[in-house]
Amino acid sequence: MAQNSVDSVSKTSLTLLGLGAMGAALARTWLAAGHPLTVWNRTAVRAEPLAVQGATVAATPAEAVAANRLVVVCLLDDDSVEEALDGVDLAGRDVVNLVTSTPGQARARAAWAHERGARYLDGGIMAVPPMIGVEAAGPYVFYSGSRALFDEHGDTLAVPAGTRFVGEDAGFAALYDVALLSAMYGMFAGVAHAFALIGKETVAPGDLAPLLTSWLHAMAGSVTRTAAQLEAGDYTLGVVSSLAMQVAGTPTFLRTAAEQGVSAELLAPYFELMARRLAEGAGVEDLTGVVDLLRR
Repeated sequence: MAQNSVDSVSKTSLTLLGLGAMGAALARTWLAAGHPLTVWNRTAVRAEPLAVQGATVAATPAEAVAANRLVVVCLLDDDSVEEALDGVDLAGRDVVNLVTSTPGQARARAAWAHERGARYLDGGIMAVPPMIGVEAAGPYVFYSGSRALFDEHGDTLAVPAGTRFVGEDAGFAALYDVALLSAMYGMFAGVAHAFALIGKETVAPGDLAPLLTSWLHAMAGSVTRTAAQLEAGDYTLGVVSSLAMQVAGTPTFLRTAAEQGVSAELLAPYFELMARRLAEGAGVEDLTGVVDLLRR
């Protein structure tokens, strides 16, 4: 007990607003590391297990914010932040907002915090709750906004998950977060289509799964090539399979889907973009020109 008391004195104290699955995981990790923690949650019963572990439970957001300079917010959405902190004195506080939001919402929330005398850091969590506090699982959080805040509290913020500062524009963490998650959902769409194709056959999903995994891993290398082409403004650099060649092959995918009784609605929009780019005379390019079509 004496050692824990000594450790806690040297650890930054902080406040956490929001004890959903992610918030509770963050709280447990900070407490386990010896950080004095004040918590608040709209449904007070969720704070009870953390109180047993040593957290101080605040009755209101204002009480929680008043307890510490460093205030971490992990609520449902941006509207929840507005509601919880409406009228709360933020002067002199360091607000770290881990609510999933858009870049525009993050920038507006940063301005909102600055108007109230607080420093602001926005965060995009690249992890699910079971990964929090498990270094081997590779969790990390994108942070953007006040560099001074990040430099001062970086060690504390790194306790539950790794940290990656991506710029002083408060919207960048959300931008990186949504960009990565958008790519993830695109991958999920392709995987769903692949499993749907074998649904009426005797091919077991478990047999296809390792092949899908290795194939997607191999194809991930194309991301670096796409980035290089975008930065150079030359979509013919390092082309392995031209747009014209790939468009020529798309009818096979659509016919296969039809034969298997599978909707092509996950593939067809992308194929249509490929065809549009080809119609513009970009047959010798890579698929990178689709990015330009999306920007229009």
